[in-house]
Amino acid sequence: IVMELTPFGVFALMAWVAGTLGFDALAALGKLVFLNYFGCFLIIILIYGGMLKLIARVPVIGFFRGMIDAIAVSYSTASSNATLPVTLRCAERNLGVSKPVASFVISLGATVNMNGTAMYLGLATLFGAQIFGVDLSWGDYAMIALLGTLGAVGAAGIPGAGLIMMALVFSAVNVPLETIAFVAGVDRIMDMMRTTTNITGDGAVAVTVASLTGELDKAELISADDV
Repeated sequence: IVMELTPFGVFALMAWVAGTLGFDALAALGKLVFLNYFGCFLIIILIYGGMLKLIARVPVIGFFRGMIDAIAVSYSTASSNATLPVTLRCAERNLGVSKPVASFVISLGATVNMNGTAMYLGLATLFGAQIFGVDLSWGDYAMIALLGTLGAVGAAGIPGAGLIMMALVFSAVNVPLETIAFVAGVDRIMDMMRTTTNITGDGAVAVTVASLTGELDKAELISADDV
């Protein structure tokens, strides 16, 4: 019953926020979605790409081609846990990561590696502060960074887990909890990209760890570059 009635509740809450703050607030949601995707792309390209190129010393394009199945499943399901078997298969068969490394790193990463969620919690908090006119100090920014990181680590690898963690961050810096209802309507769209970021990070870390420990079959990964 709860699942069936949730869309109606979210619509009612968004209608209330729009009626209170005006339709300019709804337009700001589009900017939030854009910044969420832009931030995730920066994490994937700069951080993961740099780690693969500079530390693991493997072809970045080959990595992404080898991870394409996991990326597709993660984007469609928005669940790290649901994508875990596909990520493991991609790491072992396409990227040349040994089974012990893949099993440990990727299984652990599906629980604690939530870079996309950590970025989103900070982004959503700043969004709520601007919408409701909350002034933030430098101490508040530090608190957002800390709680965003801890909240992301504690978030479950299921769709919508970031919404639950928002209450923790918002309460700490006095951002109204109504912001959660405001972003809930578009959270699924952003959650898909955040999950893709998290899953890509799991694969990148697995490749890097395998490379540093000598348990990476680089020939297997390089062959993925020709797929």
